[in-house]
Amino acid sequence: MTKYFNGSIIELEIKIAAGLSDYRFQHILRVRDYAVKLARKNGVDTDKAEVAALVHDYAKERSDDDFLTVIARKNMDPDLINWGNYIWHGVVGAEMVRDELGVTDLDILNAVREHTTGGAAEMTVLSQVLFMADYLEVGRDFSGVDIARQITDQSLAAGVRYQIIHTVQRLVQKEMAIYPKSITTYNYWLTRA
Repeated sequence: MTKYFNGSIIELEIKIAAGLSDYRFQHILRVRDYAVKLARKNGVDTDKAEVAALVHDYAKERSDDDFLTVIARKNMDPDLINWGNYIWHGVVGAEMVRDELGVTDLDILNAVREHTTGGAAEMTVLSQVLFMADYLEVGRDFSGVDIARQITDQSLAAGVRYQIIHTVQRLVQKEMAIYPKSITTYNYWLTRA
């Protein structure tokens, strides 16, 4: 039994794998490995980082209707209906993780909520670890990933700054809407690290 899940890590992996494609589950395992590495380096509880990484994409392959039902049932911010899976699987997915997997640790749930949008001053080191592990796991091969890994190895905060700047730049170049929390994250981290 872990401190953060009522069961073993193997049992958690089985529950998560049951609702996801093998592609997504393999990504989750790679994020877990990277998160544990970053947690060790940055003084974060590795058990907590492992559970956060394992559950971060738990809801990634759920239907829009599943997310919209949770948003309505939990009286979440009504603006959420204007976004899609990219935002929902973290922000709304954390509610599914709590309700369906019984993970109640607030640090873990907040890290899941922030793993795509980031966070400003409220972003814990665990949240930063998950944010970067998801971005840098060894299956990632986007242009600049090696630089991002080097920066993050030197400073987790500098890695967070790098990621949010490059993510916002990419969304602007694609002329895509940017979730408000991502803008807040960008503004906060721009002067950090």
